[in-house]
Amino acid sequence: MGDMTNSDFYTKNQRNEGNHAEGFGISLMELRSLMELRGTEAVVKIQEDYGGTEGLCQRLKTSPTEGLAGVAPDLEKRIEVYGQNLIPPKKPKTFLQLVWEALQDVTLIILEIAALISLGLSFYQPPGEGAEGCGSAAAGAEDEGEAEAGWIEGAAILLSVVCVVLVTAFNDWSKEKQFRGLQSRIEQEQKFQVVRGSQVIQLPVADIVVGDIAQIKYGDLLPADGVLIQGNDLKIDESSLTGESDHVRKAADKDPMLLSGTHVMEGSGRMVVTAVGVNSQTGIIFTLLGAGGEEEEKKEKKVKKQDGAAAMEMQPLKSAEGGETDEKEKKKANVSKKEKSVLQGKLTKLAVQIGKAGLVMSAITVIILVLYFAIDNFVLQKRPWMPECTPIYIQYFVKFFIIGVTVLVVAVPEGLPLAVTISLAYSVKKMMKDNNLVRHLDACETMGNATAICSDKTGTLTTNRMTAVQCYVGDVHYKEIPDPGAINVKTLDILVNSISINSAYTTKILPPDKEGGLPKQVGNKTECGLLGLVLELKRDYQTVRNQIPEEKLYKVYTFNSVRKSMSTVTKLPDGSFRMYSKGASEIVLKKCSRIMSDVGEPRVFRPRDRDEMVKKVIEPMACDGLRTICVAYRDFPADPEPNWDDENGILSELTAICVVGIEDPVRPEVPDAILRCQRAGITVRMVTGDNINTARAIAIKCGIIHPGEDFLCIDGKEFNRRIRNEKGEVEQERIDKVWPKLRVLARSSPTDKHTLVKGIIDSTLVDQRQVVAVTGDGTNDGPALKKADVGFAMGIAGTDVAKEASDIILTDDNFSSIVKAVMWGRNVYDSISKFLQFQLTVNVVAVIVAFTGACITQDSPLKAVQMLWVNLIMDTFASLALATEPPTESLLMRKPYGRDKPLISSTMTKNILGHGIYQLTIIFTLLFAGEQIFDIDSGRNAPLHSPPSEHYTIIFNTFVMMQLFNEINARKIHGERNVFDGIFRNPIFCSIVLGTFAIQIVIVQFGGKPFSCSPLDLEKWMWCVFLGLGELVWGQVISTIPNSKLRFLRGAGRLTQKDEMPEEDNNDDQEEIDHAERELRRGQILWFRGLNRIQTQIEVVNTFKSGTSFQGALRRQSSTTSQNQDVTNVSSPSHVSLSNALSSPTSTTAVPTGQC
Repeated sequence: MGDMTNSDFYTKNQRNEGNHAEGFGISLMELRSLMELRGTEAVVKIQEDYGGTEGLCQRLKTSPTEGLAGVAPDLEKRIEVYGQNLIPPKKPKTFLQLVWEALQDVTLIILEIAALISLGLSFYQPPGEGAEGCGSAAAGAEDEGEAEAGWIEGAAILLSVVCVVLVTAFNDWSKEKQFRGLQSRIEQEQKFQVVRGSQVIQLPVADIVVGDIAQIKYGDLLPADGVLIQGNDLKIDESSLTGESDHVRKAADKDPMLLSGTHVMEGSGRMVVTAVGVNSQTGIIFTLLGAGGEEEEKKEKKVKKQDGAAAMEMQPLKSAEGGETDEKEKKKANVSKKEKSVLQGKLTKLAVQIGKAGLVMSAITVIILVLYFAIDNFVLQKRPWMPECTPIYIQYFVKFFIIGVTVLVVAVPEGLPLAVTISLAYSVKKMMKDNNLVRHLDACETMGNATAICSDKTGTLTTNRMTAVQCYVGDVHYKEIPDPGAINVKTLDILVNSISINSAYTTKILPPDKEGGLPKQVGNKTECGLLGLVLELKRDYQTVRNQIPEEKLYKVYTFNSVRKSMSTVTKLPDGSFRMYSKGASEIVLKKCSRIMSDVGEPRVFRPRDRDEMVKKVIEPMACDGLRTICVAYRDFPADPEPNWDDENGILSELTAICVVGIEDPVRPEVPDAILRCQRAGITVRMVTGDNINTARAIAIKCGIIHPGEDFLCIDGKEFNRRIRNEKGEVEQERIDKVWPKLRVLARSSPTDKHTLVKGIIDSTLVDQRQVVAVTGDGTNDGPALKKADVGFAMGIAGTDVAKEASDIILTDDNFSSIVKAVMWGRNVYDSISKFLQFQLTVNVVAVIVAFTGACITQDSPLKAVQMLWVNLIMDTFASLALATEPPTESLLMRKPYGRDKPLISSTMTKNILGHGIYQLTIIFTLLFAGEQIFDIDSGRNAPLHSPPSEHYTIIFNTFVMMQLFNEINARKIHGERNVFDGIFRNPIFCSIVLGTFAIQIVIVQFGGKPFSCSPLDLEKWMWCVFLGLGELVWGQVISTIPNSKLRFLRGAGRLTQKDEMPEEDNNDDQEEIDHAERELRRGQILWFRGLNRIQTQIEVVNTFKSGTSFQGALRRQSSTTSQNQDVTNVSSPSHVSLSNALSSPTSTTAVPTGQC
């Protein structure tokens, strides 16, 4: 059914209209038109047409208190008549579309053209058959294999292009599949509370049907449309549908209409579901968006751009469609937010630079070959140009062109985009096992560069299992929960009633799942802690609730961030009222004028008594890391009835019953995880809504702060006082004075969190821009999660809104999973560096060999097809082998790389050059002295189309052997000695090395004409392998040379950083492109000036000058095309290095560099 387009789905639902009577008293269309009404209009309509909500429930055959019976036939019938709670997903890209996208790669296009020219010419028979003396080496031109061998080269090149394209497309396709799997996993995990057969159960959102009675509470994202039956102080944020930012108050008698995709901001209630899936308000909008299928896609994109925020938020059913919409929206929204992931920026720059170098080299090669041929033939041998010789000359020129293209092919690391994709996709898959559900690929790599983590306390650092451990009742401070006999009976009764009635009835403590496990806490965790206290006092809260069911509660003031307390009013048998209250102790105690004494009678409670209590009871509790809750009550006369709307008047003159200290223990693995972060150079800050003493105590337990250190622990008020000027505006300089030392921010509002994150990111205090990760679970954490470089949402405790704004979802809500994410992020970076080290060695050697060989012997010792085997296939495998190295703990022992560390470190440069020298020495020795050493015929100066020689085969084979063993060297990039360390932990690596070796044997022994190989005997094979093994020995020699001896390498590194600096300046001006570009120009002028002093580096400067304009042009041209391809993060990875980098128009200027 997934493949059905929205419109089919829609018509199918329309067909059911006719037979609406199907036993239900109201049709789908009637319900849809009902849901379009608002406010009093709706109340009147329900009252007049259906006889109120009771009547509506009767027509839908459901009971407002007991819900549906939940029997299968009834549920199936409801789905048939009213539809299912699903929005059908959009069709995924087909494999062919992905292949087409992979073909857009520039290098591949150059190769295809060269191959086609070569193919065309090989089928072209020159007419001047017997033309003798057409040039020096023309004698062998009419060799038997001429026509036969000519086409092989072109065909082989095309074949290798096909291989690369298929691998890339397959990679994309599996990534898309993974993404959809992930989407459905998110879908299944989203549950909602529904009453069925008078039991409250958690149902997957997709299983909700029309007629269900759903219980709604603070933080919910409504999964379907419905009509409110009963509500307490319910406020809804409908901005996702209406754009109105004010919260809408809902009540059964004023405005009972609840719409899917809106958020419950406070209060609770019950609603009867009236529309699901494509018939709900959100569904209708989605259907409009996706209505016309393919031909509408262009319009749809426009619509989506306008409805950006709306489309993203109205996504209660995270169908795959929604997933992608919000990916698109997010990409658009984030264009300004995430300039571009650090690695991508560096790689783009590197790829472009290598490409330019390759172009220059290949052009020079072709020019030299042509000139040499022309001078040799027409000047030295004074031959005339004969018309009948033209085709033969053309064939020579094509051969030269192909050699040139070979040099270019070898110079450009095609494996790079692939390595990046494989590495990221592999990491994402593995991170899933480490409880990190990655929603945006680049988040995984950005995490490796994180320098700061701002974490929530509850549930992330702590277990989110609240238990009452201390209490102050009847003038006594009990350090552990007392025996029920120790408390006055009257006080105990009021306390038990107060806690049982004045808490959400959805909050319960259930028996443990496993034998001997902890009881299961359902609902609000703080309330669970209080209910646990009731159970420890040997009372049962359920019996109290059964006496006073939820319908009998007279009025409820629900908890919200302003009140910081919750109160419930009940009517006593004699007609008078009693109100129970609970909330943050410092707030509730201020409203108390009496307190229960040890004999169970209220006595006067004066302000000075309160101050003493704060000092003697509340502060010591808070210093133990406990959250303090005060429980109180107040009686009202029956006549006159109080004015319940005068909240301040009602919530005063209370009588305190007790103060409870609730502990939320620190997760056992957190202190260690935080220590590992600090060792890895990451600052952990705690941002919480708890009071400052509790927060400080927990921070010390976690190891975020150590006694005696110089750090700041402040609350939201103090924070705002320090960072705002007289006018109340936030100033960056002021934030810069606070954040470096800030470790704990207590009693903070969501805005404070956002301000802090923005302040750290925009800060220019330190030379590297800070990369900030943030965790959040509440609806109100959205802005901070969006602003951060990486947003982590909690999978269990997180509200749907937070998940929507995040980049990674922690499926176990555990801080130590964040450390895993850092490890994987750094591993991605290292994997790509390993691959680069291997790849660039191959490139440097192959380019020089091809170039000098061509210039000296007029023929590259490594043929085009051999080069392609080395370059395309081996590199593809190598990228797979090196990109799948599992992370090790040692990754966390170093500081983050930062945004401006060159991609290729000095150690790597040393390795690349060192191994390059070894390989070149061997190859040139073989090229010019090989025939004497092995006593074989020389392969040099062979005529066009002559059969393959043993001499050149040995060179090719030795070259490949050296690459194979160098692949093992490339596993370490920080100069470690033992390159075999942990090699067996990576079976992929071992199998690839052995597999490549096996294929190489086949190529050499049976490759023949296509691969220009002639079979070798065992002795020659042994020599080739022996020379290859030399790589490992030579690797040890290289790592003995200290970097400090190689001054010139440091120069290379420094150059890169200098180039980086101007780009750092304008990181902040992302939004204003022109401003940023002006900055860039200024920076460049400065740095050109500096460089001009160094005469020797003039060429480099010129390259850069042309470089910026070249990249600019490239960007302009591709930003249009790639925007369409890359909006979803599932788009093709063959562009990871180029087009992703170019896809965000805003980020033109901030491209971090990586230089060779």
